[in-house]
Amino acid sequence: MKKIVIGGDHRGYHLKESMKELLLSKNYDVIDVGTFSTDMVDYPDTASDLVKPILSGECEKGILICGSGVGACVAANKFKGIRAGICHDVFSAHQGVEDDDMNVLCLGSGVVGNSLAADIIDTFLNASFLGKERYVRRLEKIKKIENQNL
Repeated sequence: MKKIVIGGDHRGYHLKESMKELLLSKNYDVIDVGTFSTDMVDYPDTASDLVKPILSGECEKGILICGSGVGACVAANKFKGIRAGICHDVFSAHQGVEDDDMNVLCLGSGVVGNSLAADIIDTFLNASFLGKERYVRRLEKIKKIENQNL
């Protein structure tokens, strides 16, 4: 059983709840970092809560949902070691993991519905980093960028 962390802001709340139930039905262990209502919450706060179990090693992957997916993705990528990508199709979901070792999937609740989101999440969670030389080389370059003090 895999442990997954999921979170969303107020615009992502309903899709997050639906996807959490889907994950639980597929026997995933799910950490829900909120939000727990449609009351307004800022996506950078949710992103900060979501990345903690990934960076600690408690979870391998996370799912972060806001209205468009953009703000959540921008915020998540500010954390060293997080490779977040917006995916509104299954191709990006598997290629983002296989080629770029993406560990946070960002979705826009105003862009995808439950059925497509479920397919994208399933694809994301079942994909694995391929580890080809060129992909590893590129990830090393990203790590160097993360470590620069500009």
